[in-house]
Amino acid sequence: MVQATISLQGLARYAYTAGTSIVSSTYQNLAVEMIMPFPIVGLGASAGGLVAYSELLREMPADTGMAFVIVQHLSADSASMLSEILARTTTLPVIEVTDGLTVHPNHIYVMPSDVQMTLNGRALQLVPRNTVQGRFMPIDAFFESLADNHGDWAIAVVLSGLDGDGAAGLERVKRAGGITFAQSEATAQYTGMPNTAIETGTVDFILSPAEIAQELASIAQHPYLDPFLNPADEEGAANEEREPEEPSVNANLSPIYLLLRAITGVDFAQYKRATFERRLRRRMALNKSYTVSAYTEHLRSNPAEVKALYHDVLISVTSFFRDAEAFEFLQTVVFPALAERKALDASIRLWVAGCATGEECYSLAICLLEYLSAQNTNISVQIFGTDVSEAAIKTARQGVYSDSRMADVSTERRRRFFHRTEGGYKIGKAVRELCVFARQNLGGDPPFSNIDLVSCRNVLIYFDSALQRRLLSTFHYSLNPDGFLWLGSSES
Repeated sequence: MVQATISLQGLARYAYTAGTSIVSSTYQNLAVEMIMPFPIVGLGASAGGLVAYSELLREMPADTGMAFVIVQHLSADSASMLSEILARTTTLPVIEVTDGLTVHPNHIYVMPSDVQMTLNGRALQLVPRNTVQGRFMPIDAFFESLADNHGDWAIAVVLSGLDGDGAAGLERVKRAGGITFAQSEATAQYTGMPNTAIETGTVDFILSPAEIAQELASIAQHPYLDPFLNPADEEGAANEEREPEEPSVNANLSPIYLLLRAITGVDFAQYKRATFERRLRRRMALNKSYTVSAYTEHLRSNPAEVKALYHDVLISVTSFFRDAEAFEFLQTVVFPALAERKALDASIRLWVAGCATGEECYSLAICLLEYLSAQNTNISVQIFGTDVSEAAIKTARQGVYSDSRMADVSTERRRRFFHRTEGGYKIGKAVRELCVFARQNLGGDPPFSNIDLVSCRNVLIYFDSALQRRLLSTFHYSLNPDGFLWLGSSES
């Protein structure tokens, strides 16, 4: 008899690997559904999508262990025959989604017409299209829910289409640690959607539909997707007898830390190892490296991959006016407290530590301008935005954002504080002049002083406890005695 102390993970491993001669398929499926994660691939397209879907699914093996969810951008009055058509191109089961349907591996799910579809855990949820607020962007909506629910088990694919739907959601998947694809321009009947996705700079592979299928099949075989085996373990996929309770990582990451520090100046040994490993595993999968030693050799001979790993580790989630309730609190409580303490010749000084691509700095500037204008108060404002990523700082300085990045900016704020440009919006001069951006390594570079508000939201979660304590002391030094420290909801 199996002892009662066996872990759920151990039971899942046993049920999944033992085979039907020992454990019934019912229990195997139960292990998969209840415990074992599996990749969910979101496929989005509009015009020209049928051809792209067909080419991709025709090349897809039947046993990848992935689930495929198709989001077709249709007009409201179009009846979808997509399920019936695609069923002729693949041996995988093709199912038209009903509300609450649970996703299973090795199945294809097709969104019906005139709805918006999202994921809640592994359940697909449908709402009528006419209840959706704002512009109807069903691919973005699904990709975003996919990223939020499944993180580095999420895969987003943008295929042929006319508009920019899917770009913002694909970017969210990449930032959550997932893998992203876009159809190549030469093979897409309509290039608007895949090209808009590519312009975000967050697409991992630009391929034909058939090549996307082949790459997905390759990724499916990588230890990156084995929930019980961390490919950072030097024994790699060959060690099938490993006890699931054994510590997952024994490999020495010091050579990788040293390579990164030599090229970028950042010591990632001060970052939380689990967070670093998730990004490392992703890069290993993309480069088809199965052990840390193999990937380390690849890094030594490919400086471009060192920078790619660096950028992947530094990927951060940001947006305009992120957490609306927090910004409302700033305008009703924090800004009045700061303003009443300041003489007319003084400045309100804010520091956004880990500003990424600048949206939070500009959001703070806009809110402060709105508050001071409403109070008819003419106090000067200085906002310092810093980040360790030079690429992010470059974007922040330019202050140009795509339509998809502007989703949370109201029409009135767009009109007042931005200028329409080709492909997006540029921050207005009145806002831009309040903000100074600079590259800064929080782990070693000197801080700012005489600060009234430090914003460091969901940044500390990436650092180990020693660096967290040091940064809290740094912020204490930087803040005025009556200043405010603004942390994120993910920080304890």
